[in-house]
Amino acid sequence: MARTLRSDVAGMHAYAVQDARGLHKLDAMENPHRLPAAMQQQLGQRLGALALNRYPDGRIDDLRRALMTHAQVPDGFDLMLGNGSDELISMLAIACDVPDATIMAPVPGFVMYRMSAQLQGLRFVGVDLTADFELDEGAMLQAIAEHQPAILYLAYPNNPTANLWDDAVIDRLIAAAPGLVVMDEAYQPFAGRSFIDRLAAHAHVLLMRTMSKFGLAGVRIGYLIGRSPLIAEIDKVRPPYNVSVLNAECALFALEHAEVFAAQAQDIVVQRQWLVAQLSQLPGVHCFASEANMLLVRLPEAAAADGPSASAAAFAGMRARGVLVKDVSGMHPLLRNCLRLTVGTEPENQAMLQALKECL
Repeated sequence: MARTLRSDVAGMHAYAVQDARGLHKLDAMENPHRLPAAMQQQLGQRLGALALNRYPDGRIDDLRRALMTHAQVPDGFDLMLGNGSDELISMLAIACDVPDATIMAPVPGFVMYRMSAQLQGLRFVGVDLTADFELDEGAMLQAIAEHQPAILYLAYPNNPTANLWDDAVIDRLIAAAPGLVVMDEAYQPFAGRSFIDRLAAHAHVLLMRTMSKFGLAGVRIGYLIGRSPLIAEIDKVRPPYNVSVLNAECALFALEHAEVFAAQAQDIVVQRQWLVAQLSQLPGVHCFASEANMLLVRLPEAAAADGPSASAAAFAGMRARGVLVKDVSGMHPLLRNCLRLTVGTEPENQAMLQALKECL
């Protein structure tokens, strides 16, 4: 087997998904709201009537058109579907696999940018954010000039820091980038602004979104927006039938009821504001500003230097109390003693807050 598997793959870790059975699941930035019962019945009837014996057909194009209307895609631009954003990130790495290609992103950031580069055999260059999780413009411009990245990822808002970066800095990075710039708007439903209105000014910028945070994490629909000729080139590496008829029909149904999901997103924003106010009152806890459906919090240093870190101890204690969050302290030195908390429903948020209080 050692002769068959790539040595670098053997040395990697698979993407880990935490076991959430029996717990308040607040670790993966999912929309906590279920479909109302009447909508569940309507959707079930539609899915049951699909021709599952056939490959996906024109209904996929219906979804593309519906998403273009929903996202207000400008003239001269097109939209490409993926099985979640993860597949789009992988396809971009394949499409841009030219000799000596580099993929670049600020860090800490979404782990799939680095993983997709490694799996494709490309070099990944991460550029540290500042101590307050802003873009280090000087370091970014220097890295762009030195490494000439084929792809520069800019998450807007960022994961796991949950913040939006300065638009003027982003514009200067886009102007300096020699390759593609991908604005990752996975958390757009909860953010105060979007890049979509500025997209038409750039030929080499792509906008990536997902319906996972919209409320369909289990459906796996991502989409990429860019100038039509550029999307046509990237689309050549897309596997045939990469979006199932079940997924497409679920997404179309959700877009037909967009007002329901918009109300859910607004509830999450209200809950986020409540959580920020509550967390800010906890002694020694620092809650960072958020434009997403998650909060990054830094805990005070552990009392015993030779014991577990504060974040590890709090994570274990909260899990023992029935609440699952994410300990991100091992992702990057800037995230020392940090937990990432997903914003849930009001009862879930109260349970999360109480569990954290008891662990401090």
